[in-house]
Amino acid sequence: MPDDRNGVERARSVYIVVGEESGDQLGARLMQALVARAGGPLTFRGVGGTRMAEQGLTSIFPVEDIAVMGLSAVLQRLPLIVRRVYQTVDDVIAADPDVLVIIDSPDFTHNVAKRVRKRAPHIPIVDYVSPSVWAWRPGRARKMAAYVDHLLAILPFEPAAHARLGGPPTSYVGHPLIERAGDLRPAAGERRDLAQGEAPCLLVLPGSRRSETTRLMADFGGALALLAEEHPGLEVVLPAVPWLRDQIAELAGLWPVRPEIVVSEADKQAAFRKAHAALAASGTVTLELAISGVPMAVAYKLDWFYRRIKEINRIWPIVTAQSMVLPNIILDDKVVPEFLDDEANPRALADTVAPLLRASEARQRQVSAFERLDDLMRLDTGRSQAGEAARIVLETAR
Repeated sequence: MPDDRNGVERARSVYIVVGEESGDQLGARLMQALVARAGGPLTFRGVGGTRMAEQGLTSIFPVEDIAVMGLSAVLQRLPLIVRRVYQTVDDVIAADPDVLVIIDSPDFTHNVAKRVRKRAPHIPIVDYVSPSVWAWRPGRARKMAAYVDHLLAILPFEPAAHARLGGPPTSYVGHPLIERAGDLRPAAGERRDLAQGEAPCLLVLPGSRRSETTRLMADFGGALALLAEEHPGLEVVLPAVPWLRDQIAELAGLWPVRPEIVVSEADKQAAFRKAHAALAASGTVTLELAISGVPMAVAYKLDWFYRRIKEINRIWPIVTAQSMVLPNIILDDKVVPEFLDDEANPRALADTVAPLLRASEARQRQVSAFERLDDLMRLDTGRSQAGEAARIVLETAR
């Protein structure tokens, strides 16, 4: 990009804002792809985590400050979150980047984007990962069109959903997990044959946010106690995000079966490759498990506010999704059992997971369904997911 004053090429500037671990992963891969495609100098600034830091971004504050979920948890940290929103907006305005990219975490990133659009309408804004407008509060799609110039969707049905709901221009750029399928799928011998009678391996995934982890750990531990009776020697592995490791270890210390807690991405991928089944919180991890071929039971517990919303929804529907599990939504089939609130109790979870730990019809039904995901989610162009996202970001930049 030539400088108007002297013809010397100046660095293009990209401001990236994420709000949690999954956004940090997407942001890091996007940064790599942008550097590869830019064809000239590029600078980064914004809010990110450890992976984006490895790619050269110095976050203006720790992303853990805003990585909370559920109204109760948000209210406890609301003054800090509000300060971080305005701090980020001020920093974007001061930096005056060629493009602002917001990634996931819409409660934070969209509040930043709306304020930037009002104060600096000349800055193009790209939203990477759509809010779940197809499941919850569909009116958000039309509102987004006022401050998002282009939306990068990672689920194949989302462009049609935004077109139907009046959302911003939307492109499906592929899901990053499809490209990492080889890291998640076992090589020969990595996943033991259940027919040999060896003790199975169970993954326990209570979530990546402090609030959801706290709500699920006791019930997951109760389910483990019941499963251990049926499967002596049951191997339990619990992948945890680094900043929750100590809390998870403390809560897991109350379980009758002590899990192996792993933190690094390599150890997590190895655990997926050897696991036979999983007990998981609702979220992106369910798609990781499906791509890995790991059958699962999925649980989620709402905080007090969203429990009230659930009651209201029975009379006045505002939640339109028929499932909270991504593989079910993509496959258009409720193949993965899901449990919400009081349904997510130890007995129900154990009874569902037990047949998944042996050769059974329930296990095979999930495994067979997951084999359809590649065709549904692969990019038609064959281009890389991060590369396609980077192409659109650079085209949208000033």
